[in-house]
Amino acid sequence: MIDKELLNILACPACKGDVEIKEDKIVCKKCAKKYPIKDGVPIMLIDKD
Repeated sequence: MIDKELLNILACPACKGDVEIKEDKIVCKKCAKKYPIKDGVPIMLIDKD
């Protein structure tokens, strides 16, 4: 699914924390925000209020 090398360089766009894969989503270890993975591509966008 997601290459381990790519996962090692990804960071949460909201808090810059490290991320991991859980339940087919990218999950921030620091703030727990979840980002979907669509067709093998992590969609790591944050909503602007």
